[in-house]
Amino acid sequence: MDTETVEVDRRELEEKVKQVYRAVALNPTGSYHFKMGRGLAEQLGYPPQLLDTIPAGALESFAGVGYFFDLADLIPGEKVLDLGSGSGTDVFSAAAMVGTTGRVVGLDMTEEQLDKAERLRNAGGYPHVTFTKGRIEGLPFADGSFDCVISNGVINLSPDKPSVFREAARVLRPGGRLAIADIVTAVPLTAKIVCNTDLWAACIGGAAQTDSYQETIAGAGFTIETSRANSYEFISDRAQAATAKYGVSSVSFLARKGALDPAPK
Repeated sequence: MDTETVEVDRRELEEKVKQVYRAVALNPTGSYHFKMGRGLAEQLGYPPQLLDTIPAGALESFAGVGYFFDLADLIPGEKVLDLGSGSGTDVFSAAAMVGTTGRVVGLDMTEEQLDKAERLRNAGGYPHVTFTKGRIEGLPFADGSFDCVISNGVINLSPDKPSVFREAARVLRPGGRLAIADIVTAVPLTAKIVCNTDLWAACIGGAAQTDSYQETIAGAGFTIETSRANSYEFISDRAQAATAKYGVSSVSFLARKGALDPAPK
């Protein structure tokens, strides 16, 4: 059974996700199904010298599941969109790579995460960074606005993944890149797990089976160029049990939209 064929209460799911990530923003030392903070970022492969440039307040609420910036290969002047930007660790990382001639936009639906990220942006002086409220299934940006779309452990939280990837493709220029890390499964999850909003918010209940996930990316007009497993594990007993039974894991992907831009900027 595929997560796309099972109905989850979307209103309840959104409230549960907001509840969890509100707590991640306001109480980063709390107890969660997953690890958080700088130690997690270093475990996933973020270079310490990059993390030294990131506001500590963003890092303390970092709850990503993988590293992909080496795949994204960002260069100065590029425009980048982060889907589900949280408190901003990946936004500020991208900002360091594209420089002040570039632009980085973080999109999130949780007010507390956005408020925290905005405070950090203002305090740190990031004129080329903005944060916007919105949902990843319906992006408030024009077609072809970005060179690269990134996302870290967020797309699995959406009950409508085809829309997420279609929207990512829409806002990318031709030849633009999609560089993401997310949670997938070796075998499909049961309906009982898929309908459990607690496990969705823990990044497990909404995880798609790997082949289905890749087919959804390709169906949106992307060509997957690279995929690799990440060193990531959940920490609660419940999450670990689901991981062992269904082969839950973290994978990073690099995909490219359509043909290369004949006149890249």
